[in-house]
Amino acid sequence: MARHIAIVEDEPAIAENYRDFLARHGFKVSLYSSRKSAEQAFANKLPDLAIIDVGLGEEIEGGFDLCRNLRAQAPQLPIIFLTARDSDFDVVSGLRLGADDYLSKDISQQHMLARIIALFRRVEALTESLSNSDNQLQRGELSLDMDRLSASWQGAMLELTITELWIVHCLARHPGHVKNRQQLMDAANVVLDDNTITSHIKRIRKKFTRIDGQFKAIQTAYGMGYRWDAK
Repeated sequence: MARHIAIVEDEPAIAENYRDFLARHGFKVSLYSSRKSAEQAFANKLPDLAIIDVGLGEEIEGGFDLCRNLRAQAPQLPIIFLTARDSDFDVVSGLRLGADDYLSKDISQQHMLARIIALFRRVEALTESLSNSDNQLQRGELSLDMDRLSASWQGAMLELTITELWIVHCLARHPGHVKNRQQLMDAANVVLDDNTITSHIKRIRKKFTRIDGQFKAIQTAYGMGYRWDAK
């Protein structure tokens, strides 16, 4: 069955161009021109991946609002921002809201396709490629169930995105071992810059500290990377 991609884009010509390109590569594509129409459709059935523009009609940050609401509804749904707004502030804002990737509209269609395929591979790998011993990972108060794409801390559920789940798994799998940013990117099967990795780590820590204000298991090894503290 073809994977279903939802594109939320308020410029019809651009949206149709993306749709036609992705359809030629075997995807089922649905188009939505506003946050409201997308949310109504997603309430009935979620796509396999959502591609969202930041500005939607009169809603300057409608895409950010959609991402926030969609994350609350579906923590593991792959989300990509594809927008002309590519300032550092917008990129970081999008990633903090839970997007898995943030692309500028000036990238080539082949580049966009590669990033989409990479995201789908990460979803598949979470459920298929890990050894049985890794599928159920317990590290102190952390529990990872990779079959169900879920994580918990002190018995409370962590609403981690696919990217965040990969990063936590990479760190917790070998407590005490420092993982540099490249290793974290390789584990998540994604190409990100150093600032983006830092943003993901900050977001992950915030999710843990909402449950446990004393959380300190993800430690920074300055100039090197990050480690999971086994204590």
